[in-house]
Amino acid sequence: MASTLIVLATLSGCAASIHVVPAPDAANPVCASVVLALPEALAGLHRISTTSQGTAAWGDTTTSVVLRCGVTPLGPTTDPCVTITDAAGTSVDWVVTANGSGANGSWTFVTFGRTPSVELTIPQALAAEQPDTILMEVGQAAEVVPPTRACT
Repeated sequence: MASTLIVLATLSGCAASIHVVPAPDAANPVCASVVLALPEALAGLHRISTTSQGTAAWGDTTTSVVLRCGVTPLGPTTDPCVTITDAAGTSVDWVVTANGSGANGSWTFVTFGRTPSVELTIPQALAAEQPDTILMEVGQAAEVVPPTRACT
């Protein structure tokens, strides 16, 4: 029995995880609720382990969708702000930033009007040109943080 426990502990220590830099307010208790509300699968990608509190990821260790809770809320910006509403009626406002283009580019989405803010980075290779589906799937978790402002 003891040897079985050692083997299981060793095997569980080998699970792949990715390093994610925690957001400044990742220890906020609301972030724990956000992470607990996240889906196990996202756009067909399975959830993988991360190294930091207030974070989650889906995909694999080389290409993954990464969520960080506790990022600093955005101030005034010229970046587009979009409202994404899922089939259940959950609406979340996101500020969108494109980082690069092509296979190495990514989209960064930060919730608008919510403190702490949630940041979602989606590689363009996984999102193609329409990351809305992924945003809808994390909307229920992002909505855990109550809104104080909305896109205008």
